[in-house]
Amino acid sequence: MNNLNHLQDLSAWAKSLPNSATMPVIFAGHGTPMNAIEDNEFAQKWQSIGKNLQPQPAAILCISAHWLTQGGTAITAMPAPKTIHDFGRFPQALFDVQYPASGNQDLVKETITAIQSTEVQPDLSWGLDHGTWGVLIHMFPDANIPVVQLSVDYSQHAPYHYALAKELSALRQKGVLIIASGNLIHNLRMVAWHETDDLHYGYDWALEADATMQKMLLAHQHDALIDWDKQGQAFKLAIPTPDHYYPMLYALGLQTDQDQLSLFNAHTTMGSLSMTSFILNAA
Repeated sequence: MNNLNHLQDLSAWAKSLPNSATMPVIFAGHGTPMNAIEDNEFAQKWQSIGKNLQPQPAAILCISAHWLTQGGTAITAMPAPKTIHDFGRFPQALFDVQYPASGNQDLVKETITAIQSTEVQPDLSWGLDHGTWGVLIHMFPDANIPVVQLSVDYSQHAPYHYALAKELSALRQKGVLIIASGNLIHNLRMVAWHETDDLHYGYDWALEADATMQKMLLAHQHDALIDWDKQGQAFKLAIPTPDHYYPMLYALGLQTDQDQLSLFNAHTTMGSLSMTSFILNAA
């Protein structure tokens, strides 16, 4: 692409997504896929956020724990991303869900341009996985806002993801809502399947890790959260693998001194999961 065409593309982007007040950033603890079709307190909070979000987004960029790539970062570049049902052993009603949001080529181009630390590859095979649509189906049930997903390069470590996120900051000025979707605590081997009636049930170590993480988030202790594997035994049990933790670092990396961090859905659930989430709003 020559420089003239590149400038024309950026001009088209600027016109398609108007400059706006600084958009919020959301980290959503998405928990079990069943939250997508249940009317529980977590889903109700997502609904409330979607209804009250100001300004309403022109497009959404989502970083989901369920799209892990190796040795590079990818971005969904198809005009109509498919709804991916990346789970098993759940009711048919969950597999029947479709979230027919469109893609957005302008957002794809701008994201690729914004990220200078690595080459981002356009992808035509993925789509919207349940880490994305399981939350958006409550926030924006009409699926009338374009959605693009950015993968998590799982070959990289925590500081890389935190630093990459900072390169996305300009998108917040162009009407783009950035949502990171994962879980602060995600230990599937220790899930208490018998405790599904108590939405706030957590093992002692999970309660300890969740409380510590909340304090660190509110105190802007980014270094400690990046060095999660140095925070003791409760953290090691909470994060046996960092796939669901890494998306949170993207939201954290976008926090500025002007952003106020507010927690929501701040509870453990099913023993070894945390729904604790936060939203960044520019003061």
